[in-house]
Amino acid sequence: MSLRRMYETTIIVNAALEDSDIDAVLNKVAGYIENHGGKILEINKWGRRRLAYPINKKYNGYYIHLVFDTAPSTIPVLERFLVLEDTVLRHLTLILPKKLKEYREKRAIEEGVAYSAINPDAQKIKKEKEDAEKQANPENKPKEIVPENAEQNDKPKEA
Repeated sequence: MSLRRMYETTIIVNAALEDSDIDAVLNKVAGYIENHGGKILEINKWGRRRLAYPINKKYNGYYIHLVFDTAPSTIPVLERFLVLEDTVLRHLTLILPKKLKEYREKRAIEEGVAYSAINPDAQKIKKEKEDAEKQANPENKPKEIVPENAEQNDKPKEA
């Protein structure tokens, strides 16, 4: 019986790459996990963000978050692959506790975001929902504030 655990990996890819190149790196990493007996459960593309400090003279990175299920013996092999990959600036792999996974599912349901075992576009779904709400309810213009005494000032004073 082989022990399998759930892991999460966050990868920072060089943001200077084209979107197609970033997708190629993502497919390469996902393929590597699957070829070594892992199963990808979730892929979240967080997008381009400014780094807190420069890494290899780069100030921006493209963040990708993966959740996958695999044997513990696969993790050192994956780590070595990520270290050798030129386009990956940083990476972090952690064991994903069952309680944290359940909490994320519960929070997603409370926010009204569809959450499933495979949810590659959770942020995209959430953004589309927010955009639809904005279109349904156009921005409310602020009401003009009229002082209570304004009506009295308009009327001529009677003596």
